[in-house]
Amino acid sequence: MKFKNFLIIFLLVIISATLIFFKFNSIPKYLAYDEVEFTKLALSLDNKPYIPYSNLATGHSTLYFYIILFSLKIFGLTTFALRLPAAIFGTLSLLIFYMIFLLSFRALARNLATKGSAIHASLDFSVTLFLRNDNWMAFLFTFIFLSSHWFLNFSRFAFEATFLLFLELVSIYYLLLYIRVKSSTKVHSWSVLAFSGLFAGLAFNSYTPGRIFFVLPLSFLFISVIPLIQNSKIKLMKILLCFLVPFIITVTPLTISFLTNKDTRIDQLFFWRNHEMTISQKISGTLQNVSTISQMFFIKGDMNGKHNYPGKPALNPILGVLFFAGLLITLKDYKNFYNQLFLLYFAISIFPSLAIYPWENPSMLRTFTVLPSAIYFIAVSIYNIFTIGKKLIKKELYLFGIILVVFLLSSAYELRTYFKYQSAVFTQAFEIRLPLEKAIHIKNLYEKNK
Repeated sequence: MKFKNFLIIFLLVIISATLIFFKFNSIPKYLAYDEVEFTKLALSLDNKPYIPYSNLATGHSTLYFYIILFSLKIFGLTTFALRLPAAIFGTLSLLIFYMIFLLSFRALARNLATKGSAIHASLDFSVTLFLRNDNWMAFLFTFIFLSSHWFLNFSRFAFEATFLLFLELVSIYYLLLYIRVKSSTKVHSWSVLAFSGLFAGLAFNSYTPGRIFFVLPLSFLFISVIPLIQNSKIKLMKILLCFLVPFIITVTPLTISFLTNKDTRIDQLFFWRNHEMTISQKISGTLQNVSTISQMFFIKGDMNGKHNYPGKPALNPILGVLFFAGLLITLKDYKNFYNQLFLLYFAISIFPSLAIYPWENPSMLRTFTVLPSAIYFIAVSIYNIFTIGKKLIKKELYLFGIILVVFLLSSAYELRTYFKYQSAVFTQAFEIRLPLEKAIHIKNLYEKNK
């Protein structure tokens, strides 16, 4: 099993690196204004004491930009160096997702196998497939994740999305690892829980939507662990402190910075904080956002050419149907721990976009971290298809072959969307046609574009 895991992780690294770095310097060929501003922000941090927040580039916490600065110092002032961190964190996110899938879907399959309802009858093949071959099933769904044009896009230029995704997934992985150890051995692995708190704190220091992520691991400490401690207040305090101490230490510098510096980006975007708008206007705007974001998955996607092929749904028709069916199944079986986890993760990933001005939506950048939940719902749907399909198609190999062909067609469709159609849009969407070392000397980029 160790060799199988090593082999699969090796394959994931090779395949993800191939897709993410294919024509890395030519798709996109040019630079976005934001990327140039990000470079300026990163360079402004050099040879100075630690600065947790900068007002440059419309205002950002600086953790990711220190990583960009490190890359620029190693590889030079080049587009490759600027975009390399996003690509690396994209690859690492896939590996963490694979490990999360092994922890979560194995438990989900076992849970479904114990049910006696009609929809879960004839489970022999499904249980065998998802439990004995869980490594390869996790590989399959991780590949679906990788081949999504939504994921590939943000892994190939210098935005913070993949960095935030990596931090959140690592925090979730350590949370699940702690819960599994605690449930099976009754032993508290304090260091594992501390890592979950640490990475939740790092997510807080990353892209703005990550500020509320800590709600997820903290909520599931209450849901899963606290009922097991038999009303011991001392153990309760140990559990909470083990998570909260590294989290609080990590977020303190940025929090203190906000006492003297406003987060200008939040003031610009979040209409819930606009005191000039009436309650009815805010409700109307929120409902409009709900409609727009819902349509983003199936009907009309992000119109920004940097984020998406303008208007194309975030999920192709195959994945869209599986996602919707899996979401309904997960909602129906909401008492399952892992279903609760990914439903809450889905909600947390969507929530920040509900609070921004409606004309900013749909945004596949701000909702990027919804992807792991979407893949989970697709996996739930596939599991139930296997369960039901076994009754209709007696040959197990035929059923598996049909599903595999459908997934291969879906991935081919996604790769074609990105490399053929979306890449063609980049010529206009990425505005700066100068090399990075010259582009950073242009002043007032946004004014110059008017």
